Amino acid sequence: MRKPVTADLLRCSIVSILGVGLLAGCEQKREAVVQPASTEAAKPAPVAWPRIASEVKSDPRIEARIADILAKMTLEQKIAQMVQPEIRDVTPEDMRKYHFGSILNGGGAYPGNKRNASVADWVALADRFYAASMDTSLNNVAIPMIWGTDAVHGHNNVIGATLFPHNIALGATRDADLIEKIGEITAKEVSVTGIDWTFAPTLAVVRDDHWGRTYEGYSEDPEIVRNFAGRMVRGLQGAAGTATFLDTSHIVATAKHFIGDGGTDHGVDRGNTAVSEQQLLDIHGQGYITALTAGAQTVMVSYNMWQGLKLHGQQYLLNDVLKQQMGFDGLLVTDWDGIDEVQGCSKDKCPQAINAGIDLFMVPTQWKSFIVNTLEQVNAGDIPVSRIDDAVTRILRVKLRAGLFEKGKPSSRPLSGKRELLGNPAHREVARQAVRESLVLLKNRNNLLPLKRGINVLVAGDGADNIGKQSGGWTITWQGTDTTNAEFPGATSIFAGIRKTVTAAGGTATLSVDGSFTGKPDAAIVVFGENPYAEWHGNIKSLDYQGADGADAALLKKLKDAGIPVVAVFLTGRPLWINPELNASDAFVVAWWPGTEGGGVAEVLFRDEQDAVKQDFVGKLSYSWPRHADQSPLNRNDASYDPLFPYGYGLTYADKATADAADAPIP
Repeated sequence: MRKPVTADLLRCSIVSILGVGLLAGCEQKREAVVQPASTEAAKPAPVAWPRIASEVKSDPRIEARIADILAKMTLEQKIAQMVQPEIRDVTPEDMRKYHFGSILNGGGAYPGNKRNASVADWVALADRFYAASMDTSLNNVAIPMIWGTDAVHGHNNVIGATLFPHNIALGATRDADLIEKIGEITAKEVSVTGIDWTFAPTLAVVRDDHWGRTYEGYSEDPEIVRNFAGRMVRGLQGAAGTATFLDTSHIVATAKHFIGDGGTDHGVDRGNTAVSEQQLLDIHGQGYITALTAGAQTVMVSYNMWQGLKLHGQQYLLNDVLKQQMGFDGLLVTDWDGIDEVQGCSKDKCPQAINAGIDLFMVPTQWKSFIVNTLEQVNAGDIPVSRIDDAVTRILRVKLRAGLFEKGKPSSRPLSGKRELLGNPAHREVARQAVRESLVLLKNRNNLLPLKRGINVLVAGDGADNIGKQSGGWTITWQGTDTTNAEFPGATSIFAGIRKTVTAAGGTATLSVDGSFTGKPDAAIVVFGENPYAEWHGNIKSLDYQGADGADAALLKKLKDAGIPVVAVFLTGRPLWINPELNASDAFVVAWWPGTEGGGVAEVLFRDEQDAVKQDFVGKLSYSWPRHADQSPLNRNDASYDPLFPYGYGLTYADKATADAADAPIP
């Protein structure tokens, strides 16, 4: 889920990345780029998708309540339940009049447009929308609304929340128990603000690292995604069949983005995934099997195409496969204005998507005309009433299973407003564990690491004391940019963690972004890497980080030439060609985007008080690392597989024979 994107911007982005020679100014019609002439031509022979035995069982009492509510609703009321506007474009008074099924806050949206909105502000707005949804003065049916948010690495829209490493880092941990803990903590912190639903987890299996959302995927391989998906859902929602399931400490989860979002040609965000149906199941579908088994109540439809057809209009995959063959009985939600690119559709009009099986429509701004248009389409016979009834049935089923009819207004719930739970020490400790376990050691010449605690260390690089940079995209703002350390109360930068560690042992830590120094330090730690980005903004043409003459490689080389042992700490949302930086360092650590708990880095880099290993490296690559800048796609089990570092690579402190093997040629 995301901020709006114009068709022209998206089209020109695709043109730029692919180098396709379209008309001047990217003025070619959108439909010609994203849609084939015939929908039938793109549908291959079906394969055997598994029937999911969900741990959430059908409840006759809930089904009877659904039927009773549905019988009292007018067509207009039913259509309004299928609409999800955004808080910047809707008011509680609009809710009182129309009774939408849901609202959302997009990336970078806050109560009253205040970036520093307090917990009380979030809860108060949730209360106002809830009260309006239950007001029957203009509408005879009271149905509680449900609020959705992108809490994709913690409650990342809210200042003060615990932010975990992004999924690419979590994939390196191979720790499914940790994943479930992260889900539990995220659910609690979201519940503090009165919100009921997160658009997570992302289950993309990333096949081309040019993709701007690579970091949102746990791995290039379906094995890890399958192992993690169900555990994250269980952490967020609670265990189905127990008292924890969707209780007041848990929230509704979303398996997204269905399906093939990580498999687009050239890694173009929202592009075409041209794999066979069997590959769609075997590679891109595995996370959905465990997520739906664990009882994920919602599935978000993907922006991408499969075989040239936009998923938002794919009746075969959405209805025939997901709902019928796999047996999913929850609700299908669009992505932000996701219907806009379906052939013949616009942001406020798309009978094709409704008939394809989508139940809830994220129409952030044009929700009013969507309601009018959909009503006209049903009355004209373009959309069957039975399809509307099915959609509302599914929406009500999720709300009833979540207990929204009984939980009362958000402020009345047990965790609501408990500011002390947001970013509390126990939550941050789990996040530091995730940081420690996700670090991957690529090089450790002469066993430089772990460093002694009491040394004098120079800490350089623009990522050393920058919590926003180390947290990546989807952090306070949509892109994760334009933040300051002051907007992360309670968080720890990587430098702050290093300083705390060495000063406690009598050493010193000096911050110098450009690497300048007066007295020669015992060692230098240089923290550098990608700046944050989200979605297509992160699409790239080359995996070359900065080139052979990049500023970061020059900084590393300057320090190394001065006779200083150099440790490189690389912040990144994907594997990149970093041979110059690798060769200019004595030790090289991939820290990914670790989130707010940068102190976890120092806990691995330094020895303990007894000068022994305190925390060994356990992280293993869940993505293959390229040998060349143009080496993509590059995935485990490829016919010609020649990475610089293979899937599963990661040194420990016990490794000596391979410690110098990482020096790599620069073409």
